[in-house]
Amino acid sequence: MPPAVRPNSAEPTAGLQAMTLRVATYNIHKGVLGLGPRRRLEIHNLSLAVEQLDADIVCLQEVRKLNHREAAHFSRWPELPQADYLAPEGYEALYRTNAYTRHGEHGNAMLSRWPVLSAGHEDMSDHRFEQRGLLHGVVSVRGLSVHVLVVHLGLIRASRVRQAAQLDQYIRREIPHEAPLIVAGDFNDWGERVHRHFERMGLQTCEPAAHPTFPARLPLVQLDYVYVRGLTPLRVMVPRGRAWWRMSDHLPLIAEFSLP
Repeated sequence: MPPAVRPNSAEPTAGLQAMTLRVATYNIHKGVLGLGPRRRLEIHNLSLAVEQLDADIVCLQEVRKLNHREAAHFSRWPELPQADYLAPEGYEALYRTNAYTRHGEHGNAMLSRWPVLSAGHEDMSDHRFEQRGLLHGVVSVRGLSVHVLVVHLGLIRASRVRQAAQLDQYIRREIPHEAPLIVAGDFNDWGERVHRHFERMGLQTCEPAAHPTFPARLPLVQLDYVYVRGLTPLRVMVPRGRAWWRMSDHLPLIAEFSLP
């Protein structure tokens, strides 16, 4: 089991003063690591890892709804879709498919220990070789509606620029300007172009590019971020160690924010 990353957890019913909201984002590599006959099933370890993150909201990318080939290959393949399997007790799971393949489908997911009010999805595919999408969940935090967007941007820089612009349009169209907003995921951005675009959109994050998450074994670049509007960034961390880099090619990123 991975080591716990938050020694003092807070339940949703804790005090009525300003609270800290803990958000994690994690690309789980479809629950399998390795290639060919040497690939290994990591979804069971990931279940323990997600619980250890102790986040109020967990944003996941590369989550499988089903895969007939892997289910036939691994005797311990879970019967539940991965989003439902990974949700700790008491959490609600949201999932929307981004990509359909010969053997199944995968997409983004959100796990929330707060009540989920609604869910939506938008196709963000920029070309036929990459199927991408946006998951939009609204959660009720002490009666306040917090909008959460889970994204996984493309591998090509020009695609990411267009997808960032599409994300901007979606936010303007679908999310009230005064509503607290979280945008989290794998942005696949090795530079600062997407970050500068988000800054112009009024989104904030903790110390951009200061917390490498990829590749997990020897992290060199930060591809995973949590951006916010209407919340105050407090701190960010990335758990490290062998137990973490064996589960996915990304490390999870955990960020904390003050929510008035």
